[in-house]
Amino acid sequence: MSPIEIVVGDNGPLRVTGSGITLKDASGKAFDLAGREAISLCRCGHSANKPFCDGSHAKSGFTSKCEARALPPPKPKT
Repeated sequence: MSPIEIVVGDNGPLRVTGSGITLKDASGKAFDLAGREAISLCRCGHSANKPFCDGSHAKSGFTSKCEARALPPPKPKT
């Protein structure tokens, strides 16, 4: 089994790769990914196939470049 990896594409989608990907809706129901080991998730909000990318970011002029960085430590739960 290959580990799940998510790559934030410059000006494009989130590319999720790896075996055993599970994607669920807000109610907890899993999408049927038909055995795919790679999916692209929309970041621009223009896809007609949300949550999946359909390439609309290119037509809409979506731009976003994200460089990796360290997050601050999580706040303690009270």
